[in-house]
Amino acid sequence: MALTSKQRAYLGGQASTLDPIFQIGKSSLTPEIITALDEALEKRELIKISVLKNCIDDPKEIANVIAERTHSDVVKVIGKKIVLFRQAKKNTKYNLPN
Repeated sequence: MALTSKQRAYLGGQASTLDPIFQIGKSSLTPEIITALDEALEKRELIKISVLKNCIDDPKEIANVIAERTHSDVVKVIGKKIVLFRQAKKNTKYNLPN
């Protein structure tokens, strides 16, 4: 599901109060991190990730890889912060605008 700009803006506003729950560091993306992110998206739907300074990969590339592997959408990447969203199949917390 591709997000519209209105939906991205809404989710970005919701994410502004969130603290990053994951940090991507020197080892970049490992299968364990992808699995943990997938589980977090299942429970929370909207998550924020911080990319540490010692990570040599580009945060936008990291966001795209995570989104592809977890079947989620990149809401935004600002500096070294990534916001991802995957709507729950039932009992969603976020009522997305059309």
